[in-house]
This record gives sequence, C-alpha cells and structure tokens, in this order.
Amino acid sequence: MSALLEKARLPGGNPRGDQIQLVEGTGCYMSMTDPLADMFTRIRNGSTAKFDKVDIPSSKIKQEIAKILKEEGFIKNLKVTTDDSQHEIIRIFLKYDANRKGVIHIRRVSKPGRRVYVGNDRIPSVMSGLGISILSTPKGVLVDKSAREANVGGEVLCYVW
Repeated sequence: MSALLEKARLPGGNPRGDQIQLVEGTGCYMSMTDPLADMFTRIRNGSTAKFDKVDIPSSKIKQEIAKILKEEGFIKNLKVTTDDSQHEIIRIFLKYDANRKGVIHIRRVSKPGRRVYVGNDRIPSVMSGLGISILSTPKGVLVDKSAREANVGGEVLCYVW
C-alpha cells in the first residue's frame, strides 16, 4: 500500500496507473441520437477545414441526401464504399470556389426533439430561391421544387444554400 502512495506522490506519476479499464477492447460503439445532424456537421466541418473529402457512415436516407446535394451542385461527387471493418461509408468530395471558400452551408431544421412538418402549400423557400430545402415525403426524399410539383408535403430535414 505504501508503494502505491509513493507512486501517487511522484511528480508526473499516474495515481491510477495500476488500475484497468473494464470496457477496454470490447469494440462497442455509442449510439447516435441524430445521424443526419452528424452528417451535416461532418460536411460543415470538412468545408471549414478545407478538406477535399469527408467520410460519413452510410444509410439509405443519407445516400439520398448526398445524391440531391450532388444534383444541385453543392458537392463535387460522392462514392459509396466500405471501410476496413466492412461498414458502408459515403465519401463526399467537397466543392470550393476560386478563393478556396466552401460552397455549401447546411442547417438542420427538423430535429429528434422537435419535428417540423409542412403541407404542400407551406413548403419553405430558402434565401428567396437561391437555396434549397430537403424534405422527407411519402414519395421519397425531395427538394422543395420537386415536392411542390408532386403536390406533397413532409418533414423538413434541412436547408442548404
């Protein structure tokens, strides 16, 4: 016991150096409350840090949103691959202007704590039509213009400009 006290009193010594971590090496992952917010944050952070690409864990809705971002010209390209542990990832190649300033700005609208639904007559326009809003509708994930044409409303996932 005195050896432990001596070890704890040494400058720079770790007082808990002989303790073990019970969950070490179990390979368990923390559950994510809002995977779409995580996707948008990764894109936003990658754009701010001027990365060429960002990797995002894949899901069907994330793939649909990434396809919309490519079709609307907010990202260069996307590629769905698998990582070392055979999990599907979406690799998004970011787009910049001539001054290497990020082209994409994303804001999450509907959140797990506060869902935002709109009817077909109340679909928001972003920055007077310069941006897009992405909706989850009964006909799939659509941009605001397509949802108006299809005459459907839904959950407003995000605004992009």
